[in-house]
Amino acid sequence: MNAPPADRPHRLPTGVWVLGGVSLLMDISSEMVHSLLPLFLAGTLGVSVWMIGLIEGVAESVALITKVFSGALSDYLGRRKGLAVLGYAMGALSKPMFALAGGAGAIVTARFVDRVGKGIRGAPRDALLADLVPPAQRGAAFGLRQSMDTVGAFTGPLLATGLMLAWANDFRAVFWVAVIPGVLSVLLLWWGVREPARAQVARAVNPIRREALARLSPAYWWVVAIGALFTLARFSEAFLVLRASQIGVGLAWVPLVMVAMNLVYAASAYPFGRWSDSIGRGRLLVGGLVVLIAADLVLARAQAWPTFGFGLALWGLHMGMTQGLLAALVADTAPADLRGTAFGFFNLLSGLAMLVASVVAGALWEGWGSAYTFYAGAAFAALTLLGMALARRAHPQAFRPVR
Repeated sequence: MNAPPADRPHRLPTGVWVLGGVSLLMDISSEMVHSLLPLFLAGTLGVSVWMIGLIEGVAESVALITKVFSGALSDYLGRRKGLAVLGYAMGALSKPMFALAGGAGAIVTARFVDRVGKGIRGAPRDALLADLVPPAQRGAAFGLRQSMDTVGAFTGPLLATGLMLAWANDFRAVFWVAVIPGVLSVLLLWWGVREPARAQVARAVNPIRREALARLSPAYWWVVAIGALFTLARFSEAFLVLRASQIGVGLAWVPLVMVAMNLVYAASAYPFGRWSDSIGRGRLLVGGLVVLIAADLVLARAQAWPTFGFGLALWGLHMGMTQGLLAALVADTAPADLRGTAFGFFNLLSGLAMLVASVVAGALWEGWGSAYTFYAGAAFAALTLLGMALARRAHPQAFRPVR
């Protein structure tokens, strides 16, 4: 069923759980490869670090650009599931390409296919998720999907590590195993999700034309601006790993930094998302920003692993409090027939902000020291708090509980 039964108003539709399972399986598949890919490129294929950076940069840029057009196309067609299936299928197809790669050119091709697939599926999937639930359940739905996605994000590297130990560092064998959850995710989406009738609207004008974009409300653009500013405050999590190494966490334990952070993230995303449906998104976003400021200050001053661990837990908590809520706010403030386009623009600008944030964070780290990277994050979070105050004053209805 696509709507919760009347006598069980808090039960999420089956399709939401299925989409969460799809995200979990694909993240396991992708992270099994991505957690090992830099080592495979440098050690097995002899690719330079500069080329590795170029491959990753081009791949992520392609994914960002694709998100806008796939979201708009899903609005134009009035269908979302087909594009989502195509995107996940491309992600699954890329996994054997990694296993068979004999040089950098093949890896570039595989990464291109993988990232284009991610770009194609992201906005239509999120729009489909919003179509599956009533407004009063969006926080819970996006929180659940984010939680299950994050479980996959730390399960994949753990599984890859275990297989590498068991199979004497056989990269290609691990890449072949990664094909299995990738294919399962496509099959689960194909058979397990029924697109609701309300998403199958009549074909409209090009959704990225001026007259269509004019229908995206000022409240939506406030959400986009807050999302981008928020992303400037939470630079790449690679800096958490670097900070752990800097304060003396043993090399063998450093990979567990992301596992620990994602455990907190996964455990908190769904409860906070569901809570936002009752008390409103705005309060929890403000709370998440305050937690992020505290995390940055603790991480900036950490001198030993217990303090660092506390800061890391705060970082994971702020992610759980905020990331699903931002997606729910996009769905709350965008017209139903433009949700794909709305998610596309939101993802594009947040992705560009992440690139800028990571460059700034790296420059501060090298020029002033690691503490200033985290101080800058706290400052951007404080600036986002100001943006939230202005947005809530201009459009209070967008941040109140949805009834």
